[in-house]
Amino acid sequence: MAENTALSAGKPGGFELWRGRLGAARMVVAPMVDQSEAAWRMLSRKYGAELCYTPMFHASVFVNDVKYRRECLTTYPEDRPLIVQFCCNSPAVLLEAARHCVGRFDALDLNLGCPQSIARRGHYGAFLQDEWDLVRQLVNVVHTQTDIPVTCKIRVFDDLEKTVRRGCLESAGCQLLTVHGRTRDMKGPLTGLASWDAIKAVREAVSIPVFANGNIQYLADVHRCLEYTGAQGVMSAEGNLHNPALFAGSHPTVWEVADEYLRLVRRYPCPLSYARGHVFKMLHYCLLMPANHDVRALAARANRLEQLEEAVSLLRERYHRYTEEGGPVWSPGPGDEVAGRLPLSPFLCQPHEREPIAQHLKKMEANQEKQRRERQLRLLTDQPPPETKRPRQEDAAVVSKRKQKKMARGVKIGVNRVLMERCGLCCNPRGQRCPYQLCRVHCRNKCYEENLDCVGHRILCKTKRQKAQQRNSIPEAPNGAKCHELAAEGGEDQKAVGVGGHEGNVARVDRACDVEVRGQGDDGSESAEAGGEREGRSSEVRCTAGVGSPGASADDRISRAPASTTPRPTEVDLSGSGPS
Repeated sequence: MAENTALSAGKPGGFELWRGRLGAARMVVAPMVDQSEAAWRMLSRKYGAELCYTPMFHASVFVNDVKYRRECLTTYPEDRPLIVQFCCNSPAVLLEAARHCVGRFDALDLNLGCPQSIARRGHYGAFLQDEWDLVRQLVNVVHTQTDIPVTCKIRVFDDLEKTVRRGCLESAGCQLLTVHGRTRDMKGPLTGLASWDAIKAVREAVSIPVFANGNIQYLADVHRCLEYTGAQGVMSAEGNLHNPALFAGSHPTVWEVADEYLRLVRRYPCPLSYARGHVFKMLHYCLLMPANHDVRALAARANRLEQLEEAVSLLRERYHRYTEEGGPVWSPGPGDEVAGRLPLSPFLCQPHEREPIAQHLKKMEANQEKQRRERQLRLLTDQPPPETKRPRQEDAAVVSKRKQKKMARGVKIGVNRVLMERCGLCCNPRGQRCPYQLCRVHCRNKCYEENLDCVGHRILCKTKRQKAQQRNSIPEAPNGAKCHELAAEGGEDQKAVGVGGHEGNVARVDRACDVEVRGQGDDGSESAEAGGEREGRSSEVRCTAGVGSPGASADDRISRAPASTTPRPTEVDLSGSGPS
């Protein structure tokens, strides 16, 4: 297709944008949440990256939170070219966010490729690809109403034709397209290989620059991808995190690049959690070795930059001699099976290689089967469930900033903390006053099945059943009894129960209505007296107040039927006109 050089007057578009503001960049560092901050971008630029993206920002928070927006807009003159990325599902919100970015960034990128669960819940990222009309509105509103160029990052579909159709955002105003050659279901251990064929098909269908994303682990992969897909540039995320010198084609020692990065963090400050994450990625294979578990623990507990620098220094002391000319050759020791299978020594920067998907699924099935057998064994042997959390280890010499602030305000730390004991049948905490030492769920089941009460959980199955039996017992109605005497305990509306002791014998006695109560079973048949069939038949209590004789006395309104009277089905009429 012909090149699209400018999509609107006043700002560069298409290939003009790529060749001009973006410097015809071919090696690109991907936008990564909490990972592509300024210090990491500057390290990547030193090793050959030509274009960088900011971390993904949430447009709604960016618009509404001044502090968050100020942090996102912090840039440096030497950190260019730079594209800001947003996730959003509202054209109005994205437009307002874009107006804040005009003049501060070289372009604005809309994230349509995030496959994580939080993107599903927030309705953004790759989960907007099902609503293509909304996507076109998001792109078009920024393109037509701001002076900042808009780009998009998408994922492919299983259907190649659908991928090509959805990739044609050029007509909506997209000026550069990044295509990640994986579907949104390909993530984590199920990542698999990206489809360069899908990227190539999209590139051939559009007339704007395309960046390819996926399967980039070495510099040779960059050249192969550019040649195969015809894309203008290649974007790397995971490969760059494990080896920031990927675009330079080198494999420096992990402590060398880690030290460089930590020095940049002091110059371009970022949260400590970002720095810790980067150190763990770069030192990944070294920290897997049993001999370096102490270094791993030090880096994990670090709450100061100096502690991360100390962890890096420990690794340098242990392995520096293996990198010197004429030094000894490193060989894997006991427990270093993973490091021993690597193509390079574990203390050299190299890509992270995932295990095959089939092998991962097989391992997960084996773990599930093992857990199932352990649960069955615990049930048979009455063993308590295993501890699911690591014991809390407090280091008196290390106090987090949050605790320091609480201590400065005079808040006592951990004074009222109570260690909860576990339920006898599961991992949940048991009730402190439960006599059966169970959690609420299991206690409720036990009380229901065994007819018990638990005061601690206020589960009163036994008591409620006893009260129900008392309410359903046979009321004595001697000659001369009055309706209000029968209903004395229950107020105006009291249940009168027939002889059988069944719930089907219940009918309300309301002095404002005419009610006829007769003995009847649940199934509508004649109910037997409690204790079995007896010669005496069901007694009948008939309330006929207000029927036929308005001036009748209360004694005349209630009469006891003879014992030989055969009960009929209960006839209740609450309309006030008497029984039918």
